[in-house]
Amino acid sequence: MEMFVFTGLIWKEDKEYSALCPELDVTSQGVTREEARDKLLEAAALHLEGSFEDGLPYLRPVPATDDPRNSILPEELEVFKFKVDVAIKAYA
Repeated sequence: MEMFVFTGLIWKEDKEYSALCPELDVTSQGVTREEARDKLLEAAALHLEGSFEDGLPYLRPVPATDDPRNSILPEELEVFKFKVDVAIKAYA
């Protein structure tokens, strides 16, 4: 089983929280930090699964100008690492 490690970012926007995985350019939102994080993990797993099934590149980093680490104060941004395990199967 292949294990991938990615970065997650969460910050408050208006009344909701936004979440981003900058290595995959996958985003989510939630009313709470936990909801935004859970949705981001699900979105990242679905993105990887679809990319592998369709034979597409899975990494598509956000441009530096769109990375919240370059525009949001560090104390307003939660940064965490998360892992996604992917079972690779061969079919004929």
